[in-house]
Amino acid sequence: MFMEAIIAMYPGTYDPVTYGHLDIIERAARLFKEVHVTIVTNPAKKTLFTTEERLEMLEKATVHIPNIRVSHFDGLSVDYCRMVGAKAIVRGLRAQMDFEFEFQIAAANQYLNPEIEMCFLMTRQNLAFVSSSVVKEIALFQGKLEGLVPDFVQHALRKKYNSD
Repeated sequence: MFMEAIIAMYPGTYDPVTYGHLDIIERAARLFKEVHVTIVTNPAKKTLFTTEERLEMLEKATVHIPNIRVSHFDGLSVDYCRMVGAKAIVRGLRAQMDFEFEFQIAAANQYLNPEIEMCFLMTRQNLAFVSSSVVKEIALFQGKLEGLVPDFVQHALRKKYNSD
């Protein structure tokens, strides 16, 4: 089966969505028939934005990509894949430390459902340092966000940090 015929899932917290995420989303959209960009709940992370705010930002950021489906799911990624018929989970890799974490998650997902393939895409070098955590820290201290997140995300970050 060719990848163009496969549905994939790209799970994450997207708190907020960054150009690093969008790079992976756009490239995955070229590889797969359909990509479910899914906000998953990570109990270990405290988020700045509500699920509804993150869904709205993701939908706005991906509106130009016809085969993207934005959603939210509380549970295991492999269960979501089963629910929508996805056969692959897409993950982005920035550096070696990402690889070790992602390798562990991939092994767990394949243990839970050996039918699911893991697809790792290397983040473009100019975006390798971009993470939601770094973006939030820069925003907190009123740093330069241009080139890291879309304008509407910059505005949302400024609003969050100025209202506290």
